[in-house]
Amino acid sequence: MLGRLPACVIDVGTGYTKLGFAGNKEPQLTIPSAIAIKETAKVGDNNARRITKGVEDLDAYIGDEAFEATGYSVKYPVRHGLVEDWDLMEKFLQQCIFKYLRSEPEDHYFLLTEPPLNTPENREYTAEIMFESFNVPGLYIAVQAVLALAASWTAKNVEDRTLTGVVVDSGDGVTHVIPVAEGFVIGSCIKHIPIAGRDITYFIQSLLREREIGIPPEQSLETAKSIKEKYCYICPDISKEFAKYDSDPTKIKKYEGINNITKQPFVVDVGYERFLGPEIFFHPEFSNPDFTTPLNEIVDDVIQNCPIDVRRPLYSNIVLSGGSTMFKDFGRRLQRDIKKIVDTRLKLSETLSGSHITPKPIDVRVISHHKQRCAVWYGGALLASDPEFYTVCHTKKAYQEYGPGICRYNPVFHSMV
Repeated sequence: MLGRLPACVIDVGTGYTKLGFAGNKEPQLTIPSAIAIKETAKVGDNNARRITKGVEDLDAYIGDEAFEATGYSVKYPVRHGLVEDWDLMEKFLQQCIFKYLRSEPEDHYFLLTEPPLNTPENREYTAEIMFESFNVPGLYIAVQAVLALAASWTAKNVEDRTLTGVVVDSGDGVTHVIPVAEGFVIGSCIKHIPIAGRDITYFIQSLLREREIGIPPEQSLETAKSIKEKYCYICPDISKEFAKYDSDPTKIKKYEGINNITKQPFVVDVGYERFLGPEIFFHPEFSNPDFTTPLNEIVDDVIQNCPIDVRRPLYSNIVLSGGSTMFKDFGRRLQRDIKKIVDTRLKLSETLSGSHITPKPIDVRVISHHKQRCAVWYGGALLASDPEFYTVCHTKKAYQEYGPGICRYNPVFHSMV
């Protein structure tokens, strides 16, 4: 069918939602996944309520506007990647589509994303909202990990494109390590890690609180967040890094902020936080006493739990996705640490066999690319621009005939691989 409008791609994450159209290189908008609603929408005498009847449903703000709205309470419909409040989710999507994408949902196919191990019921709820409330012609619900693998193709030659790999997806609320074989997620081997962007921000905030006195208390979180985004990086060796800072004062940066209330500038010295913040991926015990397994060990465990015939391809395609993997040298450090574990294991098996067996070395490759921050969205935009997308979508006709159960299964794209 010629002249079809491009599909809308919406990736709702815990911290941020990315919106845009298929075939584009970047999301049109990235907004916080927050919604501000009036708590008192149901209160008031009947006359007043009759006048405003039906208006309270529209009375909400999303994204950055939600934080600026006075007299509203800010809610987050998504927690740890899963939708918690479906009514809020519907209002949130409504504003995303009409106000931000400015599109007519009846004219566009939609690609939405879901976290790993999302329940089939959640898919049905999503289908109900999209088909019943927005009357969309077609819907595809894609697993975020598969889209992140597709996004990593920008860093590869066409013949190396594969949908087998391990996705390390670290956003704002949660980090997942997800093995994917031929486009299908190996659900039994997924591990999630309770350390992500927000935890790094809190950790930096606590480091600053012990030392810096000039930060206004109500701005300490956003100051920590800005410092994380501007100055943090991953170091190869933490003890050497401490020594470098002690011997070279130019390593200490200055962060300048402005007090929201007094409008006076304040200056913060940024020292060890620069490498200690993101270091909690590799030394989680710094910030979370209950969880002490470093990221590299978890990735290795995940691959070791997978079927033996996909382990080598998984080691050679470890793909990073999400804003919290954007720290400088994150990929290099992860690759080095996983390689250490793998080489030690191979050496051990050689020693145990009395040097009779020499195992073939394992190629460990961690893939970083410039689309990492919005990898899931970009992968979605890539797949939704493929003509085959329209053949695997669930259509409104099928929904009306069979009900929301059709969305329990979303076929994997075969022409792409």
